[in-house]
This record gives sequence, structure tokens and C-alpha cells, in this order.
Amino acid sequence: MSTDKFAAEERTEPEAQVEITGRNVEVPEHFADRVKGKLAKIERLDPTLTYFHVELKHEPNPRRSDESDRIQITATGKGHVARAEAKEDSFYAALEVAVGRMERSLRKVKARRKIAMTGHRAPKGMGEATAALVEEAKPDQVEEKPGKYDVDPYEDQFKPGQVVRKKVHKAEPMTVDDALSEMELVGHDFFLFINEETKQPSVVYRRHAYDYGLISLENKQA
Repeated sequence: MSTDKFAAEERTEPEAQVEITGRNVEVPEHFADRVKGKLAKIERLDPTLTYFHVELKHEPNPRRSDESDRIQITATGKGHVARAEAKEDSFYAALEVAVGRMERSLRKVKARRKIAMTGHRAPKGMGEATAALVEEAKPDQVEEKPGKYDVDPYEDQFKPGQVVRKKVHKAEPMTVDDALSEMELVGHDFFLFINEETKQPSVVYRRHAYDYGLISLENKQA
């Protein structure tokens, strides 16, 4: 084993910049050290990562005491962002789950890129071959509190569903394989992108088992 590799495995905190913040909670130094130790392991999976943001949030809810502590890890690298989140009954448990999810995502993306570099398509049984790298369960969905609107709540309940949130993202054309990698990194069930080959707005999404789907839009007026 080389000296550099041994030093990386012994490192107790990442070389990347780390920011740890708390919402409704103070982050003790001993827990911050534990977080950095976990991030050092994540960094070994992707040395291109340059920045980690870890957010802790306590959400008191008597009905869901087993999910009162939430941790979200955001890792930024060269041209990509990875994100993982977990809610548990303690920050220690949430940290373990969130780190595990991010590690699985990074390993899966690493395996996908290796397949792409060799020029070989994944065989039909690829899902079984990479089962150890994939979390079979779907990621938890983040619950968002409804916004406040200047309307009568009693009047509003008789109206149909409304668009309450809008987002606009800048997009550069990418391949389908890159879109799948981005989807895995952020832990979503779908990813919207501009197909580099067809120039069409497209969406990749998860199907059952380890398969994916692709939807594209075609402009009839073109």
C-alpha cells in the first residue's frame, strides 16, 4: 500500500472544506468531529469533492418522535453535487443513515462510469451484479411546510390544486448516462435535462428493480 493511500485511510477529517450548521440545535464539538470522520470516508470514494455542507435540524413532533432529528449532507465536487438526507430518533442514527446513502450513491455512480469508460453496455443481470451498491428502498421524500397565502383558508379549500412552488434551473446538454449519474448523486427518483444527442428536453426516472426509463419531448412545430 502506498504512503499516500495509507495516509488517506488514516485521515480523521476530509481535505475538502467542511461547514456544519444547526437549525434549532447547537452542534457540540465532539459530534462535529464525528461528522468530519464520516466525511473523510466519503471523500475517499470521490477525491474530487471540494466542499461539504452538513445541516442538522431538530423537528419536535410528538407523533413522530422517531424522526425528530434530521441530517442533510451536501457534497460539491467538480461539476457535480451529491446529496443525502435522513430522519431518525437521534442525530447519531441520522448521521449513519445519511452517510450510508451517500456512499451507496457514489459507489453506484463510480460503477456506472467504469462501465461507460469500457464501452460495454451493462448486461441484463447488472442489477444483481451491483446489488451491494444499490439501496433497494426509495429515498425518503422531504416534507415541505405549506406556504402562507393572502387568501381565505375556507374559500381556498374549495379550489383545485394550485402551483405553489416554481424553480428554474440553468441546464447544459448532457448524455443520458450523465443524467442517470446526476440523478443518483442527488438521490432523486427522476432528473430533468437537455439530451445532448437529440437536443430535446428529457427526463430519466427510476423503474422497478434496477432499471430506468427515459421520456423526451418532441416539438411538433419544428
